[in-house]
Amino acid sequence: MTRATRKRLWRWLRSVGFTLGLSLLVAWGVGDQGQLLPVFVIGVAAFGLGLLYYLFPRGLHFAFGTAVGLALYASLFVVLGHAQFPDAPDWSRPPAFLLPVIAFLGAVWWRRVELAEVAERQEAADLDHLGHTARWLVFVSLVGLVCFILPVNRLAPGAQGAALLVAMGGIAGIVARAAREVMRLLVDVALIIDEIAGRTRHVAVPAVAFLLMYALLVIVFASAYRIADSLSVHALFHDRDGPTRLSYSDALHFSVATLSTVGYGDIQPQDDGVRVLASLEVVAGQLLLLFGVAEILRSRRARVGTRREEDEDLDPAPPDGHSPPPAAPDGHGAAGARSRFRRNPASSNTSNE
Repeated sequence: MTRATRKRLWRWLRSVGFTLGLSLLVAWGVGDQGQLLPVFVIGVAAFGLGLLYYLFPRGLHFAFGTAVGLALYASLFVVLGHAQFPDAPDWSRPPAFLLPVIAFLGAVWWRRVELAEVAERQEAADLDHLGHTARWLVFVSLVGLVCFILPVNRLAPGAQGAALLVAMGGIAGIVARAAREVMRLLVDVALIIDEIAGRTRHVAVPAVAFLLMYALLVIVFASAYRIADSLSVHALFHDRDGPTRLSYSDALHFSVATLSTVGYGDIQPQDDGVRVLASLEVVAGQLLLLFGVAEILRSRRARVGTRREEDEDLDPAPPDGHSPPPAAPDGHGAAGARSRFRRNPASSNTSNE
């Protein structure tokens, strides 16, 4: 197996794994909408991915965009259905979910020759095409806005199911007509995700360094909270049941909540000294965000620059990229000829004659 084949296989496995993994996650999440909808989400992901790979075998990268688009569509469908069609029968939800997907895949199949160039593009479009590419989203949003304006949720269950099918049928028509723009948007999203994923390896070391410094602050202040509580005669913290003694795991939980500034929940400080200590931890966390990240990135750039300078010192090269001819120790070569000419230019003229 050649290197190009292995690279292509890895990209295929990565795309398929990401698509199916995200589809399984979303299907599990929408499980409260009945037993059929999760099955349809997984089935649509598998069928759609297989069809797109069959039609555009050289467009492997767009699977990322397809997975993201399917996840967003499933989430918005659940939100819209729960808000405006709460009493719609269970039988109406799977076909309503399938209508836009079938319309899009059918349009892609019908226009597969025209869309091959879009699906196999290797570079994202510039921002000038964004308005034209995303224009179909305006019409889809208008359908959703009409559903929210009209009192559809007050209708009988059967009428809500019919209205849901009509609304999704309208979205299906919009998506089918704008299949090229939808495909272009999915490809652009996939290319951007792939580019970001390619750059993550360059920020891996700074990210790990930041996490280590963050964990150090959490551990130091958690130990301080635990020691202060153990040395105090009275409990310095309260939980839902009143005063409580802090275990080390509780101290870690309280330290993370303090440093992340998400707000106190089940454990709260009840002593002025602990409040001051918590305030210091918050300030330390803000300083880490403001200056720690910048210093980590600056130190990494400095190390990279130093390494490049060392490599240039070990292997210097002339500006034109060519190595100079070796000097002749016995006076031969270009340098020796120039030296002899300077010492006795007459002999050179005599020999030329």
